[in-house]
Amino acid sequence: MLRPVPPLPPALRKLALTAHVTASVGWLGAVAVFLVLTVAGLRGADPGTARAVYPALGLTGRYVVVPLCLASLVTGAVMSLGTPWGLARHYWVLVKLWISVPATVVLLAHMRPVGRLADAAAGGAVLGPDLHGLRTRLVAQAAAALAVLLAATALSVVKPAGLTRHGQRVRERRSASRPPRNPPPAPGPATLETAPEPAAPGTGPGTEPGLPPPGHRAPLP
Repeated sequence: MLRPVPPLPPALRKLALTAHVTASVGWLGAVAVFLVLTVAGLRGADPGTARAVYPALGLTGRYVVVPLCLASLVTGAVMSLGTPWGLARHYWVLVKLWISVPATVVLLAHMRPVGRLADAAAGGAVLGPDLHGLRTRLVAQAAAALAVLLAATALSVVKPAGLTRHGQRVRERRSASRPPRNPPPAPGPATLETAPEPAAPGTGPGTEPGLPPPGHRAPLP
């Protein structure tokens, strides 16, 4: 059984959170720029526009989108493992992980077509019919990536409730090992209650000293 990862100190937690938010927002903005460039390359009828757009796509993808994507994935895993949220305890964290990992794989797989378009732009063949389908797919994939990242951002902000089975087991173990907050005091000599001694005849409430209590009948001689 794997041991739980110790939580991050407050200073490192703030540093990791800052890095994660910066990388995630930068990734979202870079994908938005990528989408704008793909639309401009698809709709542009000027060969000069195509020769400028697709090399810019290659540079943006290689040196901006991919590094920010990897940084967001790594810092997100660090934040999940080093905080009480965990990596597999809450459904919203799992869904965000399922979004980020495939998006990273798809992004890395599609950098080769982007490079192909950038090379074709240098030869002036970008506007040919054989590459029209590839250019259209880039627009669709960039739009889908932007929608996925917006959904991941919404999950990070809303944090919908819901524990996985692993999260429920972790919470039950912590509740069982946690001592009660206000345990009852142990009985001691100062807290033991003793029964009151019975009052002597004629000394109870409502009687005068030396007189029998009310209702007492003297025995017959």
